[in-house]
Amino acid sequence: MSLAPYACQPALSRGRRMPEAPAPTRTEFQRDRDRIIHSTAFRRLVYKTQVFLNHEGDLFRTRLTHSLEVAQLGRSIARSLQLEEDLVETVALAHDLGHTAFGHVGQDVLNECMRDHGGFEHNLQSLRVVDQLEQRYPQFDGLNLCFESREGILKHCSRSNAERLERAEPGGVARRFLVGGQPSLEAQLCNLADEVAYNAHDVDDGVRSGLLTWDMLEQVPLVRSHLLATLDEHPGLAGKRLACEVIRRMLSAQVYDIIDATRAALRAAAPQSVDEVRKLHEPLVRFSGQMRTESTGLKRFLFANLYRHPQVLEKRARAEQVVRDLFAHYLAHPSDLPADFPGADTHPRRCADYLAGMTDRFALREHARVTGTHIMDGL
Repeated sequence: MSLAPYACQPALSRGRRMPEAPAPTRTEFQRDRDRIIHSTAFRRLVYKTQVFLNHEGDLFRTRLTHSLEVAQLGRSIARSLQLEEDLVETVALAHDLGHTAFGHVGQDVLNECMRDHGGFEHNLQSLRVVDQLEQRYPQFDGLNLCFESREGILKHCSRSNAERLERAEPGGVARRFLVGGQPSLEAQLCNLADEVAYNAHDVDDGVRSGLLTWDMLEQVPLVRSHLLATLDEHPGLAGKRLACEVIRRMLSAQVYDIIDATRAALRAAAPQSVDEVRKLHEPLVRFSGQMRTESTGLKRFLFANLYRHPQVLEKRARAEQVVRDLFAHYLAHPSDLPADFPGADTHPRRCADYLAGMTDRFALREHARVTGTHIMDGL
């Protein structure tokens, strides 16, 4: 498939921080994707929480399955828009590499622990993973990914961190956060595919867990239209088949909406290169106005009824304690960190790097070891 002029061209990549000879059988972005898949951080995603803690069931999403779903959605949309599919897949697979155990609660608590030491942002941590923390090559730290892959991985960044990154890499991946530009369309697409994926699978996992019911979800416009259409076409459908069909229709509607809305935005802006895309002040990969409203409504519903459910909050409180206790322990006992764990500018940052890399199950094991308490017992 030929790429659109505004797509990232692998042969025209802005390159790697450490120059490398081209691979004989793969493009630059294919090579990046393969490095992500073989990384230690990627394998750990299988035991990192999305919403439900990893030990609660084999069928709930994890960070790994979420990343695979984002990649699938991203590739499908990229193909229709003539964007670079391999780059989309790379960014999708890598976007959560820096996420902590225990979902967003782990990130929030670690940020609190690091408040006086530069804070913690999981998107910035994903960049740290691929730039510094992976140890696979004799010539360099990290994975030495292309600029375009790193640009997509750094989805959000505070101004203070952007300024620090810009000092270390002038004109690099953090520049857009300082000048108000945009990343590539492939990176924009991954941002939106991430939102589509987690909204859909959180509905699925919420229903599967019993914390959400279809009666509750029928009050959400984005769900209601597809639920009623499914039941009209398949009267009496229930259980897993009902959930799968409703979510399939929700996903299809959002994918087609993104394609149509983005094509219209591309026609209006008429970018002729990825550099022209980067100079724009608003993203071109987008929902229509109506779908944006409906997607936001679903997010608000999930926040109020799933993420803030008493059963989820009880486990959240225990997960918070695990992260706080472990951070305090490693801060006070540096020798408990593995001798071969990569160094950092400060000891607190090294503690945060180590904690961020933990899976749910390893964090719980470590917490039991250092405190003598099995904090998740009885849940």
